Parts: sequence; structure tokens; C-alpha cells
Amino acid sequence: MSATTIHFVRHGEVHNPDHLLYERLPGFHLSDRGRRMAEATGRYLAENPQTNTAVAVFSSPLERTRETAGIILDHLNEARAELVVADPNGRRLPPLKLATDDRLIEAGNEFRGRRIGHGSGALWRPENLRLIRNLYKPTWGESYRQIAARMSAFAHEKIDAYAGRQIIVVSHESPIWSFRHLLETGHPEHNMLLRHAALASVTSVTFDCDTHQVMSITYVDPAANVA
Repeated sequence: MSATTIHFVRHGEVHNPDHLLYERLPGFHLSDRGRRMAEATGRYLAENPQTNTAVAVFSSPLERTRETAGIILDHLNEARAELVVADPNGRRLPPLKLATDDRLIEAGNEFRGRRIGHGSGALWRPENLRLIRNLYKPTWGESYRQIAARMSAFAHEKIDAYAGRQIIVVSHESPIWSFRHLLETGHPEHNMLLRHAALASVTSVTFDCDTHQVMSITYVDPAANVA
């Protein structure tokens, strides 16, 4: 039985002093702590004998995911330079390069660019209450079903393209969790307050290459103690 594992990594913390919902807006980069988070996850992936032999790295096109992926790539390629493939010629593993895919992008949200929170936060204004009628079926933007569908299309394409291999994918909390929830429950709808995908965490999904059925889902948080 051949299996493909996709390691879904959430980006690190973003520099956002005004506490805006940045969604897909440009100009939002990793904070200093976010870079340290990416470093911690990069080291974890580089030291893992499964992930340091991954054959591809993908990310959402947004700055925070590309920056997280870039740091991870630096660690992976440094480790790979010291590894050799188990063959008579002792070939060294080639360096990995980053590829972006729009299907991995953050969820669309009508609150983009606004401050979310109590007081002056957009969430609590009467004219915006229509957007938060149901936390399980969001009316504030892209639905969980739409998000999970694009993530599923990406995953099934890569299962076939990289049969029997490992790949690393850097995305965002909502896409990662919506897809995981679909795989585990059969539907992507969920309470956004109960997600379990911390910053710079790794959700690894192993699929049977022939049937595309899920064989296992594991979760680790290498950056949990990063200050």
C-alpha cells in the first residue's frame, strides 16, 4: 500500500499592532515572534527523517505564508545538504524550492481591514450583526464548504502527483481546519472558536494513494513555547 503525506503548516504570528482583520490584504508580514515560530517549526521539520526528505513545498501566495515557508525551506535545505539518498551512487538530495497555489489562500472575509473586538470593533456594530448570524455557516464571507472544496482539490491533485511521498504545505488556520474537519466528520462546518490549529503548527494527513482515503491525521505544535 502506497501512501502520500501532506504536512499542513499554519503561518507564524503576524505583525498587526492595530489588531485589524488582515484577511487577504497585502503588507502583513511576520512579526519578530512569528519569525521565531517559523524557525522552531523549520527546525522540527528539518530534524524529522520523514519531513526532511519531502519532495515539494507549497504555500499560499500571501506574505505571511511565503515568509514562513521561506524560513522552513532554509532549514530543510540545510539539513538536506547533509543527507544522501540510499542508493549505490550516494546522491545528495536536491534543494527544494517554493511554489505557491491560490487554493491555499486565506478565507475571504467581509471584515477585512477592520478592527475586530469590543468597543469600537467592527464585530459589535449593529449594521454588522447580520454577518455573524451563524458561526457554523459563516455569512461574513467564503463558506467553510467552499474553503474545504478548494483545499480538497489541491490535496487530491498532489496525492496523485506525489504518490508515496511527503510534501509540506503552508496555509492559514481556516483552510487547514475546515479541510481537517471535513476529513474527520464528513462536513467542513465548525465553530470557529473551537479550532485546533495553532500558529506555526503542523497538521499531517496521510492518504492512501489508490483510494485517497485518510489513513491518519496527526498534529504537533513545535512553536508552542516560543516567546
